[in-house]
Amino acid sequence: MKIQSNLDHLICKIEQWNQVPTLYQLALKELENKMKVIEAEWKMRDGYCPIEHTKTRIKSINSVIKKLERKGMGVTIENAITQIYDVAGMRIVCAFVNDIYMILDHLKQRDDLSIIEIKDYIANPKPNGYQSLHVIVQVPLVLFEDTCWISVEIQLRTLAMDFWASMEHIIFYKYEKEVPPHVLQELTKVALAADDLDKKMFALRKEVQSYSVTQIEAEESPKSMSVRDLLFDTNDA
Repeated sequence: MKIQSNLDHLICKIEQWNQVPTLYQLALKELENKMKVIEAEWKMRDGYCPIEHTKTRIKSINSVIKKLERKGMGVTIENAITQIYDVAGMRIVCAFVNDIYMILDHLKQRDDLSIIEIKDYIANPKPNGYQSLHVIVQVPLVLFEDTCWISVEIQLRTLAMDFWASMEHIIFYKYEKEVPPHVLQELTKVALAADDLDKKMFALRKEVQSYSVTQIEAEESPKSMSVRDLLFDTNDA
């Protein structure tokens, strides 16, 4: 009987842990729907949306448990939900750096999200050159008995930052995190090049926008009279 009781307890714990990803999947779905509304509204209002594309992911239960152990916390579902903020993640990729901060300002104004932490690795890149804006938000999930606020980590990057981060991840995976020093140095150089690319593309964008406005104003302004118009005024005919 005791063995059966322990087995039932173990099965119950396994079933509870298996429910955790479902909560985060639902929270991510809520956040995805909100972002779709934001994208549609931005396009209707401005004819342009700063979001190039989004991607979501959920950590495996094993990864969550290992992170709890690394942090010296008890391996409980409560600790997983309340202490680990990046179980669920959304990556938002933009074309330009100022688009990232524009999205952040919008998220701060929303009543249906709660921002609990911001880590700006764009203003303060990591030593290896990594750049991204990390925002921990809590998404309300309305359940049968209560409303549960689930944490989701949003990473906002430019296309150049995302490319660099993806390549860095592939390299670390290939070398099983034992990356030779000269490779780390080259990665840092490439990160600086990516940052320089972002700045140059933003400067080009500003120039194009300025040119377009000047062109429109020129087309809308009255045309100046030519010398022939002054000499042969058609109204005197």
